[in-house]
Amino acid sequence: MENIHNEVTNAYEVIKEGGIILYPTDTVWGIGCDATNPEAVAKIYKLKQRAETQSMIVLMNGEKMMYNVFKNIPEVAWQILDLSEKPTTLILDEPRNVAPNIIAADHSLGIRLVKEPFCFKLLERMKKPLVSTSANISGQPTPIAFKDINPEIVKGVDYVVNLYRDKVAGKPSTIIKLTKDSQVKVIRK
Repeated sequence: MENIHNEVTNAYEVIKEGGIILYPTDTVWGIGCDATNPEAVAKIYKLKQRAETQSMIVLMNGEKMMYNVFKNIPEVAWQILDLSEKPTTLILDEPRNVAPNIIAADHSLGIRLVKEPFCFKLLERMKKPLVSTSANISGQPTPIAFKDINPEIVKGVDYVVNLYRDKVAGKPSTIIKLTKDSQVKVIRK
């Protein structure tokens, strides 16, 4: 637990200064930053060599944070989150209070509630959503372990979290898009 506390502190200090981090999530290793900081978000797009038209998701740690970003959350969103047995990303319409360059062209944003201790505690400390995108150059395979991450990514971030380096990741999250008119579309199982 002491290591998690130290790593949360270190990661938070970098993030609050507009830096980007490489960190373990409840699925795969991610590159992240403060989701309200457009300059930090732009650094991630540049590092991943990814077009800003390809949106990224954000991690949150609870209802309060979700309501800060989305005024209207469909009831079905809560039902899906309650019933999900594995990490699930929901794409919801009309986000607010986040960097404009993280919002998709259709004015939606993917979010995932985390339970993983490091991410949860970092979000508690930040009191803001955390960008989460897989730790790879755009178009390359998603690394399933720290050792598989491209050295360019490792060198390109401002801080690498020193936890779970030996862990092999599970599958990426399920992705479900929910629209204001209550349509549900599974994008990735």
